[in-house]
Amino acid sequence: MDDALTDIATRLRQGVARLHRRLRLSATGPLSPAQVSILAWADKYDSLTLGELAAFEQVRPPSITPLVRGLEAGGLIVCSKDESDRRSTRVCLTVKGRKELNVVRRRRTEFLERKLLALSPQDRDKAAELVAFLETLLEES
Repeated sequence: MDDALTDIATRLRQGVARLHRRLRLSATGPLSPAQVSILAWADKYDSLTLGELAAFEQVRPPSITPLVRGLEAGGLIVCSKDESDRRSTRVCLTVKGRKELNVVRRRRTEFLERKLLALSPQDRDKAAELVAFLETLLEES
């Protein structure tokens, strides 16, 4: 491979990872980043088992249980037995959970808006071009 291309790819990977970490930590409020992630998965899918959540989070199923229990205690999700497999527990987002998730998402957007406001108009134009590039890059995946 071309050394210059490898350098660009490495810097892009590192930059995206750092931005992701900053966003995860910028606006969680009383929730942990892992709990916010669980809410996001529950928002994306109507109903998930604890095993599915653990797979999405890339953790072992016992690790997901205390996070889910905390969210359930806060009224952000509801847990119920799976009708087709009574051994499995299903997780669904509540209205309160969706509202909290939207608050976190809004705070993350506001975090980025503040960063963008600090840029020159030319750098904001570059940021818009970068966003378009990233969207294109992800479409091809």
